[in-house]
Amino acid sequence: MRIPCPWCGPRDLSEFHYGGDAETPRPPHEETAAVPWFDHVYRHDNPRGAHREYWQHSYGCRSWILVTRDTLTHEITAAEPMRRPAAAESGR
Repeated sequence: MRIPCPWCGPRDLSEFHYGGDAETPRPPHEETAAVPWFDHVYRHDNPRGAHREYWQHSYGCRSWILVTRDTLTHEITAAEPMRRPAAAESGR
């Protein structure tokens, strides 16, 4: 699978790390109970069709992107930047 990084262009899946489901709300940051976080990380539906996911281009620009991917065909229909590339923000 190739993921189209908005900053670096299409790259192999091996350059990215999956960051989780972008469609389910996270518990509030100040939540300290284990159950809501456990449910958020481990208990979720396995959707069919178009689904939004967070991915980090770990072996490239290190930026986080929001990917819309069909879970049946793995076709990527959108890849949106979450913010400017990490390297640009650090002044490199």
